[in-house]
Amino acid sequence: MEASSAAAAAPAPGPDRLFDSHRLPSDGLLLLSLLLYAPVGLCLLLLRLFLGLHVFLVSCALPDSALRRFVVRVMCSVLGLLVRQSQPRQRSLRARVYIANHVTHFDHNVINLLTSCNAPMLNGASGFICWSRGFLEVGSTGGRAELLESLKAYSSHGGNPPLLLFPEETTTNGRTGLLRFSTWPFSILDTVQPVALQVQRPFVAVSTADASWVTELLWTFFVPFTIYQVRWLPSVCRQAEETREELALRVQELLALELGVVSTRVTATDKAEHLKRLRHSPPVPYVPVPSQPLAARPPAPTSSPPAGDPRLMGMAQRVKEVLPHVPLAVIRKDLAQTNCVDATIANLLEGRVPFTPSEAEEEPPLPGPSVPSPPPPASPPATLPLKVFARSPEARHLSLQDRKHALFDYARRRYTEKYGMPQS
Repeated sequence: MEASSAAAAAPAPGPDRLFDSHRLPSDGLLLLSLLLYAPVGLCLLLLRLFLGLHVFLVSCALPDSALRRFVVRVMCSVLGLLVRQSQPRQRSLRARVYIANHVTHFDHNVINLLTSCNAPMLNGASGFICWSRGFLEVGSTGGRAELLESLKAYSSHGGNPPLLLFPEETTTNGRTGLLRFSTWPFSILDTVQPVALQVQRPFVAVSTADASWVTELLWTFFVPFTIYQVRWLPSVCRQAEETREELALRVQELLALELGVVSTRVTATDKAEHLKRLRHSPPVPYVPVPSQPLAARPPAPTSSPPAGDPRLMGMAQRVKEVLPHVPLAVIRKDLAQTNCVDATIANLLEGRVPFTPSEAEEEPPLPGPSVPSPPPPASPPATLPLKVFARSPEARHLSLQDRKHALFDYARRRYTEKYGMPQS
């Protein structure tokens, strides 16, 4: 009871803990070990690509049977895929729907090495790619309702293998928590059998959030081995007056308890939004909390990029005309990293680049043809110097969001006045 109450009181992990964004380890010793192993891993990769073609041909030639699963499982161990199962006697021979957590792009292939089952292809290419990866091509393009009808018709035929479904609908790192289960897999039949899946491998992460199945396959062949641990749980039946949502939540809690992780409310849509933020937002470096007040610490020396580049000076002057209160040294330093005027303006407006506001500075003119000088820029609104304490009570009561909007409006207006086109 204490453990369950502590788990319930613990905050649910966010998307940054459920998905790995980096493949390589952050530990220096592990990274050194990976570098030393790299020549061996490349040789294994080439060898296993050749052997993997033979495994694919054998799996296509042999009919679906216990002999085929045994032969392919032994051959997969040569490829570095080691499959173990716990409590195989709990696997029900009458189960028609398996419910499993999703860790890698090859979870359905691994479980298919232990028992005959079919996982439908929900998203991705159809035809030969779908068949070669071991998916069941449902052929429904009319939405979720048509998909459910096709799967129900498939399950109604007793001669078809059981269905293997992943209610998370996307992969996680498998270490922290489970995504919120979708309810549609529990609308096919009233009885499902949960399957707990854990994956481990040395040196690198098991999977990353935005990697394709081809990339995951190459990394699987590169590392020495990948261990898949499959545990069968007793079948779960829908109780009287229990909704599909309650059944999905109950199965999710059972799998989370078996795996030793937490049950979250994060969905596959949240993962997609998380990936968009990772692609469009530069990584923010971690800054430790100082043990003494900021004013008591001397300013850290910063190395400015060379100012002799005419192109960099021109870009810095454009940013300076839009944001005259930002020092030129700060602008040049960020431009050396972004190489984009719009990105530097966005970084300065959103506070990603710390700076101390100063009076407008004059940038030496660039060599070249004479251009009529523009009129002096209007002074920025009173809310622009965000780093100083405002004197008037009205300015102090402005929220951060209001000041950010004011900054964006001012920068967009200055940019339009200067260059005649709105800034996106």
